[in-house]
Amino acid sequence: MRLEKAAVVLACMAIVIGIGSSVGPVKSMLGQLRASGGLAVLKPLGDAENDLRSQIEAKAAQVDSPPVDARVDRVWKAIPGYNGLSVDVEGTYKEALLLPAGEAIKYVYKQTAPAVSLDELGAQPIYRGNPAKPMVSLMINVAWGNEYIVPMLNILDEEHVKATFFLDGSWLSKNRELAMEIQKRGHELENHAYSHPNMSTLSRARAVMEIDKTKKLLKSSLGVDNRWFAPPSGDFDQETVEIARELGLKTVLWTVDTVDWRNPSPESVVAKITANAEPGTLVLMHPTSSSSKALRGMIRGIKAKGLVLGTVSQTLSPERVLPSDVE
Repeated sequence: MRLEKAAVVLACMAIVIGIGSSVGPVKSMLGQLRASGGLAVLKPLGDAENDLRSQIEAKAAQVDSPPVDARVDRVWKAIPGYNGLSVDVEGTYKEALLLPAGEAIKYVYKQTAPAVSLDELGAQPIYRGNPAKPMVSLMINVAWGNEYIVPMLNILDEEHVKATFFLDGSWLSKNRELAMEIQKRGHELENHAYSHPNMSTLSRARAVMEIDKTKKLLKSSLGVDNRWFAPPSGDFDQETVEIARELGLKTVLWTVDTVDWRNPSPESVVAKITANAEPGTLVLMHPTSSSSKALRGMIRGIKAKGLVLGTVSQTLSPERVLPSDVE
């Protein structure tokens, strides 16, 4: 029996040495043995492991951020919440022990949801994302301008950016193939009413029809589960917001407007958007000559400020924009 137990122990040691001979603490132990001809007593690894844990704990203290609740602002109305962030010290430590000597630590992060979410704020319009979230979204409202759509899609592809296109329902009914091309490129498709009306002037029944007809068309023609409603021309009243909410949609406006329908110079559009872009900004544009020519410059100007570009859903979500060393 003793011989069998000894054999099992030796087998386990062989497995550990075989697995660990190229990485982690076992590699260090074997290195010490080789350097001393296998005769010296091994140096304790406790100090190195303590240093590693201390480094991880220091990073955790630096990163730790509490969640931010969604709230209703006097000016900006509904502002989304933002998840808290912390380092998973134990998870990071376990992973770091397996890394080859000298390799950078890959930190494991945990997010904590805020106590109050956007859904709990009721029927409120949204003009921006959380100001702590370093993300910006391009909102492209489409009711005309077909000739500029593919060139804009090509620039978005080249710059590795996804945008949100709000489609007028009557436009979608006549341009399904072009809408499918937008969708194929990976962009978000949302609701811009059906016939580009001023929503605040409509009867309740007509307002319901304008939003619901486009919502159903997005589903039937493109398979899209509509989440956001952008009122045409930015015209709405509280009843509009309440109707959209009853139909399962949140009403979203913009933070900064290119005003591209006035045909400004592309240089002035780039300058305006670059100067005003900040965490949580929603940038409004249309498929126009001005925005098409300014698009690449806008994107690069936004990125130069250290901001990430995402869809409206991504920008308004509480999900953290994580550091690059996330595992």
